[in-house]
Amino acid sequence: MGTHMQQEPHPEYREGRIARAIEERTAKLPSDFFLWGAAGSIFGALALRMMGKTEDANFLGHWAPVLLILGLYNKLVKLEGSEGRG
Repeated sequence: MGTHMQQEPHPEYREGRIARAIEERTAKLPSDFFLWGAAGSIFGALALRMMGKTEDANFLGHWAPVLLILGLYNKLVKLEGSEGRG
């Protein structure tokens, strides 16, 4: 069995005060929040597209990958912690 050793990051690569504050707040959000947000974006875009509002549909639909990436980041912060603090 191997051990997972976490190292303190080099001072130049540490998170800033604002990033830490955002991580602390978003870590409290359930991962489902981002998944449902992305699904809502997709279905909302589909509905707008069916109503003929193509530009609005494109704008709303582009939020799906953004929300999924934010959800992935949120999950990584929860699992690994920021800067090796886990």
